[in-house]
Amino acid sequence: MQQKAATAKKGRAAQQDAQLQQELYAKRQKIYPREVHGVFARLRVAAVFALLGIYYGLPWLKWQGRQAVLLDLPNRQFHFFGITFWPQDFFFLAALLAIAALSLFFFTALAGRLWCGYACPQTVWTEVFLWIERKIEGDRPKQIKLDKAPWTPKKLAIKGAKHLVWLAFSLYTGFTFVGYFTPIDDLAVRFIHFDTGPWETFWIFFYGFATYGNAGWLREQVCIYMCPYARFQSAMFDKDTLIISYDEKRGEPRGSRKRGVDPRELGLGDCIDCTLCVQVCPTGIDIRDGLQYECIGCAACIDVCDQVMEKMGYPKGLIRYTTERAMEGEKTHILRPRVVVYAVLLLILFSGLVYAVLTRVPAELDVIRDRMSLYRETEEGLVENSYTLKIANQDSKPHTYRISIKGLEGAQLINPYGEIEVQPGEVKNVPVRVAVDPGDLRRPSSKLEFILEAVDDPSIRIQEDSRFLGPVVR
Repeated sequence: MQQKAATAKKGRAAQQDAQLQQELYAKRQKIYPREVHGVFARLRVAAVFALLGIYYGLPWLKWQGRQAVLLDLPNRQFHFFGITFWPQDFFFLAALLAIAALSLFFFTALAGRLWCGYACPQTVWTEVFLWIERKIEGDRPKQIKLDKAPWTPKKLAIKGAKHLVWLAFSLYTGFTFVGYFTPIDDLAVRFIHFDTGPWETFWIFFYGFATYGNAGWLREQVCIYMCPYARFQSAMFDKDTLIISYDEKRGEPRGSRKRGVDPRELGLGDCIDCTLCVQVCPTGIDIRDGLQYECIGCAACIDVCDQVMEKMGYPKGLIRYTTERAMEGEKTHILRPRVVVYAVLLLILFSGLVYAVLTRVPAELDVIRDRMSLYRETEEGLVENSYTLKIANQDSKPHTYRISIKGLEGAQLINPYGEIEVQPGEVKNVPVRVAVDPGDLRRPSSKLEFILEAVDDPSIRIQEDSRFLGPVVR
């Protein structure tokens, strides 16, 4: 019996290799994923509602009289609730991207392709498109039957209705995307009256078309052929990574049988070869052939297999989340070097980003000393240096600033402008002079600090170091 099972396994492997070679040239066969219910299906639905709720709802959220999240590119202002970022703050974006990359590495090393199965935009939007398709065309058998049927007015109406709903949903997706860059209230009014600008119109239709094409037509091809993550995920896997696996020792040899029959009496394993695990797979793979790069970790095969095992009266878990070590009967090590390193780096980067944002001062001061002359002597016998102060207001409201100096004994700030008002996003150049009695100079180059304070907000206070040059002390 074991020899028979080994022969069957080799035959399936050869068939799979031949099929893989043919797939490189063969026309794509449409996949009709069967609807499945269960624990992981409910988790996916919850993730879809949460993520799409955030995507479609966030632009409409108001904060202090304006759109809570608005990436205002023309005015170079990026509003996130009560904080306004400017192009000078792009290092925050770099830190955020580094955190996102490390998070992907961390969760992949720990629990496989969680991102792909539950949070990837391709997965999320494809779930919505599949739901629309099932509501209009019916379940998997009805869809297959409809596609094989000749074109009739009824089929044309069903297909047309489906694509119209897809297109409307895609168009609203593109509209929402542009709503993150243009105030969505104004955009909605102009869009209804066909009065959007050329770039707004382009991106609404481009993003809508991309959603329609990727989630409606390409689907699993994006995951299998276009997504680079599937190609390098194996570099982040090890024997302790949690993956979806088929218990071959328990399931083989597979074969059909009646309910209530002891499979051991027939020389069979627990797998009844119903192929439901293949029918529910959104990428069309057979998880019983082992871990494959096409598997996105959605766990649909786990849900449907558990239902079959329950109906047959067998223990659940023939297909389950497990590790290679556990499948081999060894102990799984959750805490291992790569996981600890990822976790520590994530903690450091995330803590640093939160601290930097919370302690961020919405102003910037650059001190540029006049390099055309070292110094000059005034009629009063003072030594004077000239500076240009660049004051940038990085807040969402105007501020009035006061300038002062410290660090050099007897230094006098000569500022003919007094208090300076700077509008949001404005950078104002303020020429000032600093005069010192030569008797107070101890060295030819002395440290000098400029202090910028907002008159209307004491929390905005920054200082910038510079140098004061004078005659050589003899």
